Amino acid sequence: MKRRIVEIDEAKCNGCGACANACHEGAIAMVNGKAHLMRDDYCDGFGDCLPHCPTGAITFVEREAVPYNEAAVQAAKQHKAAHACPGSAPRTFGGCPGSMAKALHPDAETAAATPETAPSQLRQWPVQIKLVPTNAPYFDGARLLIAADCTAYAYAAFHQKFIRGHITLVGCPKLDDVDYSEKLTRIIRDNDIKEVTVVRMEVPCCGGLENAAKRALQASGKFLPWQVVTISTDGRILD
Repeated sequence: MKRRIVEIDEAKCNGCGACANACHEGAIAMVNGKAHLMRDDYCDGFGDCLPHCPTGAITFVEREAVPYNEAAVQAAKQHKAAHACPGSAPRTFGGCPGSMAKALHPDAETAAATPETAPSQLRQWPVQIKLVPTNAPYFDGARLLIAADCTAYAYAAFHQKFIRGHITLVGCPKLDDVDYSEKLTRIIRDNDIKEVTVVRMEVPCCGGLENAAKRALQASGKFLPWQVVTISTDGRILD
């Protein structure tokens, strides 16, 4: 039968193991440092693994596959539980556990609190452009903030002014020494992004981030509202 099932691009997989941890059915396992779909009949097609992949290595495809076998999945879980060593630690894999994607839910009711008590307005993790997945549920209908690393340190009210109500991506083209435009293009093109705000420092090297965002918007083929905000090194908004 033809059905929806995950596909893993081994070339993009960084071996973090986040997808294997997120797969409740045990369909994905790490083999020689790479994620593999071990059994088609263990994959239910719901894609719990997809938003946890920081490199965009996991996608859905429609192909011939055996039906999902819930009975086999439950039997495998029972077998694993019966043979687990008492007190054994959860399985871990190579890579940074902190790169696992997740949505956060800031408390809107306390958003107007004093600086000492104001909660974080961050709505997702991770935030680094290099680590964030290209597809995740939190991108659906998102107002996207693309910010240079230093801006949150320079501008005191950064959470309230910029992060609040946005999905946040941060990076530094000088330190990362990469072109962000390809990944930003995939994020904008493949998700329901509503608008884009770029926040950069006044220093010249931040121009790389602004240019990457502009190229991504053009390459995405979408016409979205967008703006660039520049922060001075003494913490003022310049434009």
